[in-house]
Amino acid sequence: MSDETGRTRRAFRVAYDGTAYRGFQRQPHGDTVEDALLDGLCRLDVLDGGPDPAGDSRGTPPGWAAAGRTDRGVSAVAQTVAFDAPGWLTPRAFCGELPGDVRVHASADAPADFHATHDARERSYEYHLHAPEADDDAVRRACDRLSGEVDLHDLSADPRGDRTRRDLSLSATRDGAYLLLRASAGGFPRECVRRAASLVAAVGAGERDLAFVDRVLAAEPLDGPDGVPAAPPEPLVLAGVDYPDLAFTVDHEAAATAWTVFERRRVERTTGARVAEQLRRGASRDA
Repeated sequence: MSDETGRTRRAFRVAYDGTAYRGFQRQPHGDTVEDALLDGLCRLDVLDGGPDPAGDSRGTPPGWAAAGRTDRGVSAVAQTVAFDAPGWLTPRAFCGELPGDVRVHASADAPADFHATHDARERSYEYHLHAPEADDDAVRRACDRLSGEVDLHDLSADPRGDRTRRDLSLSATRDGAYLLLRASAGGFPRECVRRAASLVAAVGAGERDLAFVDRVLAAEPLDGPDGVPAAPPEPLVLAGVDYPDLAFTVDHEAAATAWTVFERRRVERTTGARVAEQLRRGASRDA
């Protein structure tokens, strides 16, 4: 149902290459994905929802919320933002005012009280772990230990005392030199997936054993050198956000432009990897 302005609550799927951004959520300094989205809506004259509680002079549309706050360097294929939008605002129109590395590719009608953060039933992240020599059986056993009802306080950058208990599903699939780690839960403490990737990598490399995984899940906090560091953010992707009551429709023209943009980036990075390989071989011969 539309409000007096003719707007209705709608959800938009957003894919982005996060390597150039300081994360999703707005910050006082540095570009964020949320800045890019709100700047686009500003140019489309959609930001008339009044001042934002965070103090951003642009304001936000009524009902504005996002599925998650990805960290600096993290990418997404299924980030979701929802707000009261005019009927003409299709993903294609939205993309027309966005940078190339941020693409809106699908949308769904939503109830008037829908909230993109609170109504997400499950979030899934995928981490591309370069581990050509890992012991895959050890990795899978570590993933099994970390799955189920677990307390992730030692795999979180959040302050102690925050709620960190989750029903976590963690799995690993071999793909050439990489292990694709997939983590699913209702939500995740900050840096949790990256720290889980670091822990699993250490087990796969023989640097840690399964007893240490049990220690990480124990009630007593780990401190100092016994803590689990976060793996780099760039290989992490927000791969899925589940809303049981929403039916997303792909905007095929918007999706086609997204494919073109990200295919171009794939080729650029593949080419860069070939150059790096040539430099590595050349330096090894001359050494």
